[in-house]
Formats: sequence, structure tokens, C-alpha cells
Amino acid sequence: MVEPRPIVLVVDDDPALGKVVVALLAQDGIDARAVRSGPAALESLAERPADAVITDLRMPGMDGMELLGKIITEHPGTPVIMFTAHGTVPLAVEAMKRGAAEFVLKPFAREELLFVVRKALAGAAHAESRPPEAAPAAGRFTGASAAMRECQSLVTRAAAGTATVLLRGESGTGKEVAARSIHEQSPRRKGPFVRVHCAALPDALLESELFGYEKGAFTGAVQRKPGRVELSQGGTLFLDEIGDTTLSVQVKLLRLLQEKEYERLGGVETLKADVRFVAATNRDLEAMIKAGTFREDLFYRLSVVPIGLPPLRDRPEDIAPLATRFCAELGAANGRPGAALDAGAIAVLEAQSWPGNVRQLQNFIERLVVLAEGDALGEGEVQRELARKLPGSAPVAKSESGTESGSRLLEDSRRDAERAAVQTALTRAKGNRTLAARLLGISRRTLYNKLEELRLV
Repeated sequence: MVEPRPIVLVVDDDPALGKVVVALLAQDGIDARAVRSGPAALESLAERPADAVITDLRMPGMDGMELLGKIITEHPGTPVIMFTAHGTVPLAVEAMKRGAAEFVLKPFAREELLFVVRKALAGAAHAESRPPEAAPAAGRFTGASAAMRECQSLVTRAAAGTATVLLRGESGTGKEVAARSIHEQSPRRKGPFVRVHCAALPDALLESELFGYEKGAFTGAVQRKPGRVELSQGGTLFLDEIGDTTLSVQVKLLRLLQEKEYERLGGVETLKADVRFVAATNRDLEAMIKAGTFREDLFYRLSVVPIGLPPLRDRPEDIAPLATRFCAELGAANGRPGAALDAGAIAVLEAQSWPGNVRQLQNFIERLVVLAEGDALGEGEVQRELARKLPGSAPVAKSESGTESGSRLLEDSRRDAERAAVQTALTRAKGNRTLAARLLGISRRTLYNKLEELRLV
């Protein structure tokens, strides 16, 4: 199967610049389209999702900073790259602190633009699968079970200090929420909270993401760029999926944590890191140490304050309050403020194992709220959604007669079921394809491919 080409949306009120950027990206195998304003960008993203957005910082009407905020809210996981002039570099750095992936200084070099876009695209697939977290995180890191009460106590005590914290637990247990909670309860809460997904980028890109680089450090580095360590000065740096780093990166991380010193790529100046470190992993680090794939000295440096987050199956008493809260929050967010789960629905939810933990429960409740016919969500509605087959999940089997016509009949039935599921999700999401993809449990790109395959575009 041919891998689909990445799609980039270019937003600039200068149509000539937009055409140049689209042409440069096309030469590198990237499909791009250009629009001339923030509102046009949002309309374009609602019609056809993009893997990344490049936007000018200064535009009439909705500027790049406002557009960034709307994309983060309405299209979570879509990386945003800022175009900026020399005089607005501080604003561009502020945009990165607010969630922008990178900035490119005008006039730009072709190699630099392509480097930055490739880096953003490399991390986009990891980001898009993560649901947005509502703030403040400290108020969301809750639970009625004894295990979660112990977790909350450890988080609160750890937040008061400056020691490095290592959060451990399965995917979806709330490690990022716990990290944000530590930051928000700490003396550094007025500083930035900066997250680095260590598994999303190869070594070279991860190093430039962490430490930044000097002009001329590599092809395309036509100016100095701050790294995430520099952007998190005075705040907290969250090293997510730390167990997925290579040994070469681990050496540099060890020095950063131990000495609080680093150099930008291509630089000779030693910089001080005024940063509080929080790391997280779902990997068995002790087994990795024995296998020689994780440094023992880094492990001890990271786990000054270790905190384990229990899986949801080990704390079933937390399912009811979590589901009730998600229902209220997601009902309000999706125009269904009256949505509520009854006792029968809660009982069915509590009987599930939830291998994807809190994240899976949250996504399921959102789908339930959006696809339900009314606001009263009972046992029947929950059972229906649990049994619903998502696009691509239906097994393909031979008919009882084993004939080719029987296979075609099954395939036609599968397509009809997929088309109905996609159309229902789009209707419930009011045409917002990003939300529809989340309701179906698939990526934006997969949804777009399905729309073309099912001739719904």
C-alpha cells in the first residue's frame, strides 16, 4: 500500500509567498494548499484536515497567535509553524511556549523550511492520538480509590519541591495530567510547562528539539533556534516517553539532569538550565537496564521521586466519578449539556476492563454523548456503542458457500456499515472532521481516506 503524502496548510495574507511555499513543499513530496486569512484556514481545516499548518504571525484580522489558539482547541495534535520577521522573534518564542511547533524567520532558506516542516510532521502522528487535556490539571487528577488518593498525596508532596519526578504507568493512566498537576501546584507554576515527546522524533531531531541549535549547525540551520530546555526556563520540562530514547540521547540527558548544563547543537557556549524535570514512561526500565538499552545512572537520576499510576482496571471505584465528569464536560463541549448517565449505564461501564485506561474511557464517553439520540444515557445506549464496529474493524470472511459472489456481498455489507458509521459521526460532529475522526477512534488522515474511498467527498 502506498503511503499517503503529508498535507500542509499555508496561511499568509501575501498570496505570492503562499504560492512559493506551496511549490517548495511540493518539490519535497508534500501536498500543500494556501489560504490568506485565519478564518479561511479554520474553514479549510474543517473541510479537509492537514498534517501541519504554517502561518504568518502578523496578519490583518485574526493574527497567527489567535489562529494558533483556535487550532490547538479545535484541531488538537496539528502542529503549527510560525512565520515571523526579525522584529517579532520574541512573539514567536512566546507562541512556541503556547504550543507552536516551531518558527521560521523571514526571509527563509529552502532547506531550513523543509527541515522544520519534516520535524513537525514527524511528531504529528504521535500528537494527534492524544486527546486535549482541560485545565487546570490539578483539579482533574482525582479519584475515589485508595490507590489514587495515595497518588494524589505523592503528587502534592512532590510538587512542593524541586526534585526530579518519574511518573510510571500504562498508556492512558494520566501521566501527563499528573505532570501538569505537579507543575500547577509547584512554586514554578507561573513559569512555562513544556512537553517533549521523546518517542516522536529520531535522535538528530530530538536533540535539536531539546537543546536548540546555532546558525550553521547543519544544512538548513540559517539562524539560531531555542530548544525546549531554553523555552522552559523558570518552569517545568516534561520528558514524556523517556524510556523510548536511545543510549546516545540518554548520555546528553544525564548531563542535563545532573549538571543542569547543555549546549545548543553546533554551539560552544555552555548554558544553564533553570528547569524542574518531570519524566514519564510506560516501559519496564529495570528490564531495559538489564538488557543494556537504558542507562542505570540515568534511571537513578530520573527516579528521585518515583510515582506509579495504577491502571483503571485496578481501581473500578473510580470509573463512575470519571465517567460522570467526562459526560458533563464533553456534553457541554459538544452542545449536549443535558447529557447524563443513569445507574444502568454506570454499571455496564464498571464491568468493562478498559485496557486503554482513562483515555479510552474518556474517548468512549465522548462518542456515546455525541452519537446518542437523547440526553438520557442508559444501559442500552452504552451496550450499543460497545458493540459498534468502527470502520476497518469488520473481519472479512468467506460466505457459507465460499463463492465469489458471497464475498462481494460481505464486502458490500461492510462498506454500507462503514458509510453509515462515518455519516453518523459527521452528522453528530456537525461536519467537524477532526471531531468525527475522534468519535470513530481513527486518525484524521484515515477518516479523509475513508471519505474518498466511500465517495463521501
